[in-house]
Amino acid sequence: MNEADSLTEIFRGGLPHCLLIVFSLLLTCSPVMPSEFEVISMSKYDLNGQHYGSRVASISLEARSLYSWNTSRHCVLTRLTDLSIHDFDKLRQGAGGLILMLPSNILNLDPETKELITILEQSMLTHTAAVPIYFAPYNKDLEKIIDDITYTTTDSPGQNQTALAQLVVTVSANRYHINVGGGSIAANKNSKIPIIHGELIPNQLALKPTESVADGQKLPVILITANLKTFGIYNDYPVNADAAVLLVLMELFSKLQYTSSMAPKYGLRFLLSDAGVLLNFQGSKKWLEVDDNALQNVEFVLCLDTISESLSYTTDNALYMHVSKPPKDKTSISNFFKLLKSSAEKYSEGLAVEGVHKKINLADTKLAWEHERFSIKRYPSFTLSSVKSPRSPIRTTIFKNDESRLVEHTLNTTRIIAEALASFMYKVDSTSSIFEGQLAIKEENILPYFGVKSILHNNDVKDAFEKYLNNVKIIYDKPDARDPEFMFYNENEVKLNVYRVKPAIFDLFLTFVIGAYLLAVFLAIQYFPRFYDEVSKLTKEDPAGQPNGHSSERVRMKSH
Repeated sequence: MNEADSLTEIFRGGLPHCLLIVFSLLLTCSPVMPSEFEVISMSKYDLNGQHYGSRVASISLEARSLYSWNTSRHCVLTRLTDLSIHDFDKLRQGAGGLILMLPSNILNLDPETKELITILEQSMLTHTAAVPIYFAPYNKDLEKIIDDITYTTTDSPGQNQTALAQLVVTVSANRYHINVGGGSIAANKNSKIPIIHGELIPNQLALKPTESVADGQKLPVILITANLKTFGIYNDYPVNADAAVLLVLMELFSKLQYTSSMAPKYGLRFLLSDAGVLLNFQGSKKWLEVDDNALQNVEFVLCLDTISESLSYTTDNALYMHVSKPPKDKTSISNFFKLLKSSAEKYSEGLAVEGVHKKINLADTKLAWEHERFSIKRYPSFTLSSVKSPRSPIRTTIFKNDESRLVEHTLNTTRIIAEALASFMYKVDSTSSIFEGQLAIKEENILPYFGVKSILHNNDVKDAFEKYLNNVKIIYDKPDARDPEFMFYNENEVKLNVYRVKPAIFDLFLTFVIGAYLLAVFLAIQYFPRFYDEVSKLTKEDPAGQPNGHSSERVRMKSH
C-alpha cells in the first residue's frame, strides 16, 4: 500500500509537467507572426448627394476565398481577375471586407480578361459599397495565401474520403486572419477642383497693317477642352492622353503663329480641369458659371475625351465625333468634320472618322460627354473620342497597355487633329501639310505631358500654359458647405497584416483532447491504489506452495 501511495504522489507531482505539453500545443495553434503587405484603399467620393466607394476602413476578420465566404464575419481575399460583377454585387453588401490582388502584368492578360476587368472597374466606380475594399499589388507570398485559402475550402473535402479523413483534413487545415487598421474616414473640407484657362493671342506681325492685337482678340473663338484623370478605382494617376494632346496642340499653334506669315481666322482658347466623367465634368460647369462671357463669339467647342484607349482589347481603329445635334451642311462643325476625315486619310492608314449623334437626356443627373455642358448653353460643340459609346468602361479604367503603343497612337491622332484644325483656322487646303520640318510632331513633344498628374502637381501645367498662352487664370470649384455637389475623403496609409491561425473546429478538437487527457490522469490517480491492490493479489506468492515449480512437475510425473 505504501508503494501505491508513493506512485500516486509521483503522478500528482508530475501533473504540472504534463501541463507543459498542453501549453506547447496551445502555443502551436496560436497565431504566428503576421505577413505585412501594401494595400491601396478604393476611391471614395460624393457626387450630387450619391456616395461612391466605402465609408468603412478597418478590417479584423477571418480570411475566406471567393467560394467559401457566407457571412459578414468573413473578409474575402481573391484576385481581381477572378472576381465577376455578380460576385461583387453580393460582396459589397454581405461580406465583411474585400481585398483584391492586382495582376502582375496587365499586358499578359487575354483581351477577354482585360474587357472583364474594365467592366468590373466601371461597376465598382458607380456603386456604393457597404464594406471596406482594398487593392493589393501583386505579391508572390500573398498569392500563396490566396491559393492556400482556395485549396483548403474547395479541394480538400473530397467526395471519396471517409468521414474520419474529412475530419482530419478539416482539423489540420490552416486559416488566416486579416487585419487592416484604416482608422476613421472623414470628409476633406479642403476639397476643390482646379480649372486652368488661357488664350492664344494672334501674333501682331501676322496681322494686316490695318489690324491690331485688339482686333485679333475679337476673332471668332475655338475652345479646346480636356480633363485630367486624377483617380480611378483607387487613387493613382492613369494615363492622361487627353491632357497631353491639349498641351501639345497649345505648343504647336503657339509656335505656328511665330513661324507662319499667315494670319489665323480664329482665336484659340484652352481649358483644362481635374474633373472628368467621374465627377460629371464639374470643371467646365464651374468655368461656364464664372466666365460665361468668354464664349460670346465662339465658333465651336472641341472636347477631348479618351482620345487614346489606355487599355485596348479590340481591333477597332476609329476616331468618333460625338454631337448632340447633327450639324447642318456648310456649318463650322460640318466643315471641320470633313477636314478631319481628309486628314485621317492622309496621315493614318485604316483610321476611320465617324460621326455619332446622341441627344442630351436632361432627366439624367450625369452627362454622357463634356460637350453636353456647352450644348445645354446652346454653344456649338462636339467631343472627339476613340470610343463610340459613352458607357465604354475604357473611359474610367486605371490600367494601361504598353506605353510605347499609347504614345504612337496619341502621336498619330494629334497630327490628324492638328492638321485639320490648322487647315480650318488658316483656310489652307487640306492636301497641304503644315506640321512638318521644325513644326513636326515628335515623341519628344508628347512624352513630357504623358506624366502630368494634376494641375497643381509641380506646376507643370501652369508653367506650360504661361509659356505659350496669355491671360492665364486658375479658378477653383469648391463644394458648398450646406449642399455640396461633390466631396472627397481623406485617405490614410494602411498595411494589410495576415495571421495564420487554426480553424474554430480545431479549438473544439483540442479542447476535447485536453479534456480526455486530464480525465485519464485524474482516473489514474484516483483509482491507482485499487488497481495496485488487484495486481498485487494476482502476483502475490502462495505460502503453502513449493519454493519453485520443479517439485510439482515431479509429482505429476509420479502420478503417471
